[in-house]
Amino acid sequence: MHYVSTRGHAAQQEFSEILLGGLAPDGGLYLPASYPQISCDELNAWRGLSYAALAFEVLRKFATDIPLADLKAICDKTYTTDVYKNARADESAEKITPLRVLQNSDGKQLILQALSNGPTLAFKDMAMQLLGNLFEYTLAKTHAELNIFGATSGDTGSAAEYAMRGKRGIRVFMLSPHKKMSAFQTAQMFSLQDPNIFNLAVEGVFDDCQDMVKAVSNDHTFKHQHKIGTVNSINWARVVAQVVYYVRGYLSATTDNTQKVSFTVPSGNFGNICAGHIARMMGVPIAQLVVATNENDVLDEFFRTGVYRVRKSAETWHTTSPSMDISKASNFERFIYDLLEGDAQRVATLFKQVETQGGFDLSGKPGSDGDEFSRVANFGFTSGKSVHADRLTTIRKVEKEFGITVDTHTADGIKVALENMESGVPMIVLETALPAKFNETIREALGRDAVRPAGFENIEALPQRFQVMAADVAQVKAFIAQHTG
Repeated sequence: MHYVSTRGHAAQQEFSEILLGGLAPDGGLYLPASYPQISCDELNAWRGLSYAALAFEVLRKFATDIPLADLKAICDKTYTTDVYKNARADESAEKITPLRVLQNSDGKQLILQALSNGPTLAFKDMAMQLLGNLFEYTLAKTHAELNIFGATSGDTGSAAEYAMRGKRGIRVFMLSPHKKMSAFQTAQMFSLQDPNIFNLAVEGVFDDCQDMVKAVSNDHTFKHQHKIGTVNSINWARVVAQVVYYVRGYLSATTDNTQKVSFTVPSGNFGNICAGHIARMMGVPIAQLVVATNENDVLDEFFRTGVYRVRKSAETWHTTSPSMDISKASNFERFIYDLLEGDAQRVATLFKQVETQGGFDLSGKPGSDGDEFSRVANFGFTSGKSVHADRLTTIRKVEKEFGITVDTHTADGIKVALENMESGVPMIVLETALPAKFNETIREALGRDAVRPAGFENIEALPQRFQVMAADVAQVKAFIAQHTG
C-alpha cells in the first residue's frame, strides 16, 4: 500500500513513512493511491470478531509494511477493557463501542454508538491510543525520538496527552485556545504533570492554533531539525483508526450485507466523518453520511450550496459544543480530492485559494470555480445545523424519552439525525464525549450535574501547568527549540 499527496507530491510513501510526519512536503494530506476494498465475504467473517481483531483486519489493509504479528500485538494492546473501561452502567465494556437503540418506530431506527469509554471520555481516544502505540513501536525500531506538535479545541489534546504520557522518546507540545474550552477539558490537559507534556494556551481561537501547526509542518528545515510529528487528524493513521468503528457500527446494526445504515457525525474538522467516507469508499454499505455542525456552519454551508467559505477568527462562534468551534476544516481536503476524482493540481489550486481568498465555490453557478458540487450526492453526504437552544432541547428530550444524558456535541448530532432519518435505514449517531466534560451546559439543560466516572470527581481542583502564549509562530518555534535541545 502506497500513499500519495492530495496536492500531487511525486514521491509515494509507505504507511510507516507517513506515520510520523503529518503533512506531505507540498502541504497536502496523504491518502492511499487507491482505497482497499472490503468484500461481502470479509464482512460476513468479521461479524463475530472482537474489536481488537476487527481493528487488525481493517488496519492490515493500510499498514502493509508492518509485520502482521506486530500489528496484531499493537491492536490487542490498544483495544482492551482495561483501557476502555468507562462504559455506562447498562453498556457492555467488552464491545468497546456498544450500540444503544434510542428510537425504533415508524420504520425508523435511531441508534447511538458509544465511542467515549476511553481514558479521556471522548471519541478521540479510539484513534489516539492506537497512534501512541504505533509511534512507540516505530520509534523503538529506529531508536529515534519524536516531538509531537498539535492543536486542540478540547478533546484531541487530552486524548493525545493521555496516549503519549510516559512514552519513551516522545514529547507533546499542544496548542489550545486560551479560556475557550470547558473547565473539565482544560483541567484534563493542564493538570498533567508528566515532564514530556507541554501545554500552550494561545490567545486566539482554534483556527489560529491549527494554522500554526500547519506553518511549522510546512517549515521543513525546522520540522526535520526538531523531529516534529503531528497527532491532529491531518495524520493519516488517526483517520484510518477511526474507519474501524464505522465498520463495527455497521456490523452491529445489521444482520446481513444487503442492509444499509446511515451515520450522523458531529463535525468541525471533518476528520471523524472523513473516516466514514473512507469506509463507504471501501465498500461498507453506508447510505447517508450526515454532517452535523454547530453555529460554526462552514461544512453545512458547503453541503447545502457547494460554497466552502472559511470564517475569520472574529467570525468564529464560541459555543457550548466547543470542540466543533472550527471554521477551517483541515481534513476536508481529502474529500475534495475524491470529489475532484484525484485531480491533485486542481486541489492544490483550490486550497491555495482558501489561503488567499478565504474559500472556493464548486456550485456551478456563473463565476464559480467549478461545478463538481453536483457529484456530492454520489458520495452520500448531507448536512444540518444545531445551535445552543437546539442543544438544550435535545439534551432534555433524550433524557426524558430514553433515560440517557448526552453531551452537547452528541446532542447536535441527534438533532440533525432526527431531521434526516429514512424509513428502513438505521441511523447511527456517533457519540463524541461523555456529558461530564461539558457540565456547565448539562446543568443549564437539566438543572443537575452530569455523572462523572470514577477518578474524575475533582479534576478541576488539581494543580495546572501551562503557559499562555500569543498566536505567534516564531514564539512557538522558540519554545519548542528550547525544550527539545
